[in-house]
Formats: sequence, C-alpha cells, structure tokens
Amino acid sequence: MTSPIAAIAAIAPISSPTAVTATPAASASSGSSFASMLSQGVDAVSGAQNNASHLAVQAATGALTDPAQYEIAATQASLMTQLATTMESKAVSAFNTIMGMQA
Repeated sequence: MTSPIAAIAAIAPISSPTAVTATPAASASSGSSFASMLSQGVDAVSGAQNNASHLAVQAATGALTDPAQYEIAATQASLMTQLATTMESKAVSAFNTIMGMQA
C-alpha cells in the first residue's frame, strides 16, 4: 500500500536585498574565506556523488525500497558537477582575460 503525497508547504516571500559594503578587515580575510568556501563546495560535490553511488549500489542489490531516492540523488550530483565545471571554466576564462590585459 502506498502512502499519499504530503501537501507542499507555502513558499516564503523573497526578502528585499540589502546593501553590502566592503570594509578593510573583510577584504584582508577574503582570501582565506574564498579558499574555505571553495573547499566546502568541492566537498559538497564529492559528498553528493558518493551518496548517489551508495544509493545506486543499494538499488542494484534490491536494498533500496524507493528508487526515486536514487534518481533524486543522481540528478543532484549531476547538477552539482555541472555547476562546478561551469564555474571552473568561467574562472579560467576570467584569469586568461586578466592575463591578456597585462600583455
């Protein structure tokens, strides 16, 4: 027997954007902050891929009762990988553009 799908919760309204100003202290620590954010992003992509791989093994062995979980995890891992690849490509392009300006 299947259970009915739960109701979708209301979407929260988007808050208005706030102004962001750079301070000297924030600029000085932005290098380590960027590196940690980049590391966290790579770890998140790796974690999503590991989760999808684990669920794929469970689906293949018959231990996974809901195949939709695997589909969601595989799609999430795929999208995260595509985003990481796109960001890497844009960063390399920006670097090459900046190096071309110095010539």
